[in-house]
Amino acid sequence: MDQTSDAPIAPPIVELPIRTAERGFYDGFSRAVTIPSKIIVSLLIMWAIFFPVSASETLTAANSTIIASFAGWYVYLVAALIAVCFVVAIIPQSGRLRIGAADEQPEFGRFSWFAMLFGAGIGIGMLTYSTGEPMAHFSNNPEIIRGAVVGETAEAVRSAYLYTFLHWGFAAWGCYALVGLAIAYVSYRRGLPLTIRSALVPLFGRVLSGPAGHLVDIVAVVATILGVAVTMGLGVEQFVAGLARLGLGDWLLDADGSSSASAVIVALLVLVGASTISALSGVGRGIKWLSNLNMALSFMLLALFVIVGSGLFGLELLGVGIYDYLRTLIPASLTLYPGGETEVGQALVQWQLDWSVFYWAWWIAFAPFVGMFIARISRGRTVREYVFGVVLVPSLMCFVWMTLVGGTAIDLELSGEAGGRILETGMSDQLYATLAVLLGPAVAAIVSGLVVILLMTYLVTSADSAILIVNTINGAGETEGERRHHIIFWGAALAFVVGSMLILGGIDAIRITMIIGALPFSFVVALMAIAILKAILFDLIRKRHGVPTTSEGCAALSSDE
Repeated sequence: MDQTSDAPIAPPIVELPIRTAERGFYDGFSRAVTIPSKIIVSLLIMWAIFFPVSASETLTAANSTIIASFAGWYVYLVAALIAVCFVVAIIPQSGRLRIGAADEQPEFGRFSWFAMLFGAGIGIGMLTYSTGEPMAHFSNNPEIIRGAVVGETAEAVRSAYLYTFLHWGFAAWGCYALVGLAIAYVSYRRGLPLTIRSALVPLFGRVLSGPAGHLVDIVAVVATILGVAVTMGLGVEQFVAGLARLGLGDWLLDADGSSSASAVIVALLVLVGASTISALSGVGRGIKWLSNLNMALSFMLLALFVIVGSGLFGLELLGVGIYDYLRTLIPASLTLYPGGETEVGQALVQWQLDWSVFYWAWWIAFAPFVGMFIARISRGRTVREYVFGVVLVPSLMCFVWMTLVGGTAIDLELSGEAGGRILETGMSDQLYATLAVLLGPAVAAIVSGLVVILLMTYLVTSADSAILIVNTINGAGETEGERRHHIIFWGAALAFVVGSMLILGGIDAIRITMIIGALPFSFVVALMAIAILKAILFDLIRKRHGVPTTSEGCAALSSDE
């Protein structure tokens, strides 16, 4: 007691009471968070269903305004998040701090941990964009717009991967890692609830027990539903395209090649139904089992591309791409195209809005879900192991996917073997088109079936993880207890958001809604970055003066007193 009483800094806050219902339908839940969240999402669904024209016009107008006004905010915020993650990991004193008690061991082994990171975080997007993104930048990117290289030629490949890696590397995983670290650090070291508001306690203290904290959690829930909806929308479109490739009927696609309304409804019934059942089984069983299955199937598909695809070409792209990415990471992350009156300037701005800014908004909207999920599975790891594990390993996996799968598609087009059959198809169908060119019809059908199964497991994993995380936020950080009715509600809500937007406005409507929904949470993320820096800095000062930094230490101090 004498040692801490003379210290220039007080122990951390180790209690954040959040009022929850003690009986009834909302037993164990914060009504102040759950009910407004449900109302906002329900109103959004009804608006899209009953007023589709008005919704489309409003979304388009809001999207143009928000993107134009906040492009710089998104660009510089994401760059700052990456910097904060690496600073706290690299500094020896902060990197050694453990997310939990000093002697606590991780709950999950590293393979299961990496599998769950990858499956919940980015697996669906990888299947859609592993061919789609390199092929898109192969046709058009800033270097092509400036006239430095010609699109769809060998000279355009290197710049195509520079921008592909920019979007799928540290930016995505830095957003997830920052949010997850800010939550996990205070939850597991200080015993605060595992919820979004807890991450801001180092800045605002116990005031977050009240309306301010409720608002933070509501914003996080809505952003989570919208962020996951984009991923689910992309996955459903590719799932339907795969079923069509397998010859399961013309009813799956409309005349323009997009998913039919019937196909979307059937796909959502199957996928969200399965994810709801998995969510009811919890993280330790359903989600862990599916994540391990995802990883195994992913490696099988990658092995196929190494053996029969353009493996050497892909490995060369991987090496050159990583070199270019690291060499240009800082300037590329801070580049904001100024525009101007010239056609080139306007084209550069539009490209950045359509690609980079969309991605930064997507990662931020996805961050409360993935960040909470990563926090849930990362207890017991050091800050350094956490950051390097969450940022470096999944980024490298994304790069491998993009180069081996996308590189094969580009090589088939450059050699003339594809004859435009990959370039000319929609993004959701490009992976299947690559397999059709690469393999014989019978083998291509079998592998396409494998992709459909892999996609289904990724979709189920992402959806059930999102449902569990939303319930954790609504339950004031509680991960146990009776949640069945609410799991079913959020599963249905997610299906209706995706279905209504896909059927009435297509994937663009979901993208626009997500970008708008991401904006409020982006300010929360900025505060999280400041809060985790303050929390770690003050804990290092406390350690120097012998002041407890964990809930266990504070409890021991109280008992001594």
